[in-house]
Amino acid sequence: MEFIEATAYTKYVYNYLSEDEYLGLQRKLKMSKRDIGQEILDGIQEVKEYKAGKKALRVRSLKTPSSPKVIRQSLKLSQSAFAGLMGVSLRTVQDWEQGRRKPSGPAVALLRIAEQKPDVFLNLS
Repeated sequence: MEFIEATAYTKYVYNYLSEDEYLGLQRKLKMSKRDIGQEILDGIQEVKEYKAGKKALRVRSLKTPSSPKVIRQSLKLSQSAFAGLMGVSLRTVQDWEQGRRKPSGPAVALLRIAEQKPDVFLNLS
């Protein structure tokens, strides 16, 4: 049996809660002990040290995905089916393929997944 480390809960609450409720409460209390502001400041300091060459950080580069038409054709999907999996309208896919618009934000991320992990993309539903 454990104590919950908060002044409002000085009794053994384990007897009054289900195990899931008790564990959930403990998780919340642990999260509330975090100092998010300090974590942000620490992150900024790490970036400064990295830029000054004093610290090595893991850096990842994301390549630009191929055009939507190339990706769609490699997946052997119709424009309509591709639009459905992407969560956009058929007109949007047509605009991308004809160069009238460019994908942005989450659409670019989904295109990257469709190109690099087609099996994952095709299992979306």
